[in-house]
Amino acid sequence: MNNTRTAARQDLLNKVPEAILFFWIIKILATTVGETAADFLNFNLNFGLSWTSVVMAGLLAISLAAQLRARRYVPWLYWLTVVLISVVGTLITDNLTDNFGIPLEVTTAAFSLALMATFAVWYAKEQTLSIHTIYTRGRELYYWAAILFTFALGTAAGDLVAERMNFGYANSALMFGGMIAAVTFAYYAFKANAVLAFWIAYILTRPLGASCGDYLSQPANNGGLGLGTAQTSMLFLAAITTLVVYLTLTRKDSTEKRIAQ
Repeated sequence: MNNTRTAARQDLLNKVPEAILFFWIIKILATTVGETAADFLNFNLNFGLSWTSVVMAGLLAISLAAQLRARRYVPWLYWLTVVLISVVGTLITDNLTDNFGIPLEVTTAAFSLALMATFAVWYAKEQTLSIHTIYTRGRELYYWAAILFTFALGTAAGDLVAERMNFGYANSALMFGGMIAAVTFAYYAFKANAVLAFWIAYILTRPLGASCGDYLSQPANNGGLGLGTAQTSMLFLAAITTLVVYLTLTRKDSTEKRIAQ
């Protein structure tokens, strides 16, 4: 009985990568793509916010279904799902702000509460929020729900600070980057709780990536560098693809390797 349970847990543990340096690099790149790709589809290709949301939600549903059916961690599938959920999270916030006129202060607070509620239910049911203990379908669903809310929250918080509070994209990126650095320092220097540090850093990478994406893509008169959403999206997608191919070949972030040791 114990051997069967252990084997089942290992199969699902393999579906979540190790949170090594490559994990955080790709995560930040994916958050940037989530911001710029949503704007590119919406404005440059004239999909409009509603149609862009429908198309990307459909693609996310397909990718997430494949991710849930997979028996182990597959780098390209996992990170494709993260990129798509990043885009959808951005679109959720944009729809609430642009189509329904809900202030960013309200969406930031609402998504904060939604994320806390997700964590509360997850912990009440499973007694852990660790990404290294996701060995049931229920925990995996909690994991992806939390990620969706982190992206929606990060978009709202990033826009609130950079645009509504007129902090600027570059200053916002530096601020959120500094907060992530502080969390990292607390973890390594003061042995802060690993699970808490992970999720705080994960949440903060979203507004960091959104601010970086806007800074690179927005025109100079809006406080950006004017690279455009198409160029920025293609640049970061190329970087993500390169890193994912590398991880596929080397399996450096594979939990399977960790379990075997």
